[in-house]
Amino acid sequence: MVLSILDIVIVVLFLAVILGTGVYVATRKKMTSGNYFLAGRSLPWPLIGASLFAANISTIHLVGLAASGYTDGLVWGNFEWGAPFILIILGLVFAPFYFKNKISTLPEFLERRYSGASRTFLAVMGLFTALMVHIGLSLYAGAVVLEQFFGINIFLSLLVISVIVVIYTVLGGLKSVVMLDAIQSSILVVGSVIMTVFALLELPKHGIHKYADLVHAVRPGQLDMLQSGAQASGGLTWYAVLLGYPILGIWYWCGDQTIVQRVLGAKSKRDAMTGPVFAGFLKILPVFIMVFPGVLGYVLFKDIIGENSNDTLPVLINQLLPAGLRGLVAAALLAAVMSTVSSALNSSGTLVAIDIFKRIKPNLSGRSQLLIGRVSTLFVMVLAMLWSTQGGKFTSIFEAINTVLSMVSPPIATVFILGVFWKRGTRQAAFSTLVLGFVLGVVVFCINFFKTSGDGIYLIQLIRDIHFLMQAVFLFIICTANFVVVSLLTPPPSPKAISKLTLEKPMSFITKGKLTGYTDPRVLAGLLVVVLAILYLIFG
Repeated sequence: MVLSILDIVIVVLFLAVILGTGVYVATRKKMTSGNYFLAGRSLPWPLIGASLFAANISTIHLVGLAASGYTDGLVWGNFEWGAPFILIILGLVFAPFYFKNKISTLPEFLERRYSGASRTFLAVMGLFTALMVHIGLSLYAGAVVLEQFFGINIFLSLLVISVIVVIYTVLGGLKSVVMLDAIQSSILVVGSVIMTVFALLELPKHGIHKYADLVHAVRPGQLDMLQSGAQASGGLTWYAVLLGYPILGIWYWCGDQTIVQRVLGAKSKRDAMTGPVFAGFLKILPVFIMVFPGVLGYVLFKDIIGENSNDTLPVLINQLLPAGLRGLVAAALLAAVMSTVSSALNSSGTLVAIDIFKRIKPNLSGRSQLLIGRVSTLFVMVLAMLWSTQGGKFTSIFEAINTVLSMVSPPIATVFILGVFWKRGTRQAAFSTLVLGFVLGVVVFCINFFKTSGDGIYLIQLIRDIHFLMQAVFLFIICTANFVVVSLLTPPPSPKAISKLTLEKPMSFITKGKLTGYTDPRVLAGLLVVVLAILYLIFG
């Protein structure tokens, strides 16, 4: 794909604006450890919501969702429409605990609820996932996009993206990250909407004038959100999504430092609760502007795209958009990778400075924490760049992410959910569940990753034949059983010690306190549920 001079100018201008804005935010106010790690706890809900959305939508999303729409259809949109339900849990259940207890990191929450051992384990797992998934694989996906657009060598692309992100993240911390996420999420949405509109306008040229014509032009079930049995595309049956996605979602949206850090920096409890709900409304959009264009790509350009579904987005851009708009969409792709990587870098520095070094040396000054955070950010970035060069060994980036998710999600989801909803959960149960879940997850990861090993062994083949969502379900059941059994066999925690860290009653997050009007987070969450229910009735 070749971009015009106008497109290149737009992309370069975008990079300059991002870099300039990041440096301006960083130098506008004296940097302290509180500003660097948590933006001085000053973030309002619109910035929190936009930043949650931008941190989640990486280049992997833009390219991968279009490819999935091309091959399987809207069914992959369940990962997007499942997110708002989990974001409601983040906003109404977890965010109040995080804010009320002045939590700086999620491992710190586990220490207060369980023990220091659980905190250390989660911190290490958080660094691992940030390095492997949020930074490493996102960098690779961004580099591939740059190669497709500009013909730049992948390794040089990695270096260009990394340098820009490191500059504004290391200098400005979370405030720079969140401010730029708001800009980047706007570009993401605008660029995706433009491409979708151009694809729709192209349909009449292919004899498609109404919805019935579109239904006949696509693969069977390609426009269905909910599928079952052998007809389920990609193995995504409705029950696999219903049972499996919440497990991945609880870890990702409620227990992953990279995502939740902007909630920890909220300026008020209401902002901490409303921001995730706002992000839930934004997560409705990707089905229409990221997955659906992939379906349209099948209708319009299946002869060009052929079997290589990862070419869906580049082909749509090249075939549909005029000069200038291609540059805008290219900027949107770069915005996606930079927002995800910068969020993960900032959270990595936070985990190292607060959960590792500050625990080793409790009297560590704020200035020292800031220095450690910045140095560790650079170190993590170098490691992630080295790992990202291995991205080409996966048949798809989605495959790489899912194998990692199946490893880390179940034990973390278990200890967070049962820790908040069940007062009887003990520190021994939490730590043993994290260790057991991690070991079993590594086994599943290796079985999925080393596809040529163990052929002919019944158990290994059985695990490989199970969809990754159902793998997560089985691991979650094992982790939950372990947590409950160990909790019942060990002394219960002190009610006083955990009173501020657990729910009084299972539904108290909804029933406690009077509603304060239509802007009450619970009212907004109810509206979001109604909107999603209507959408599923229409597209299910």
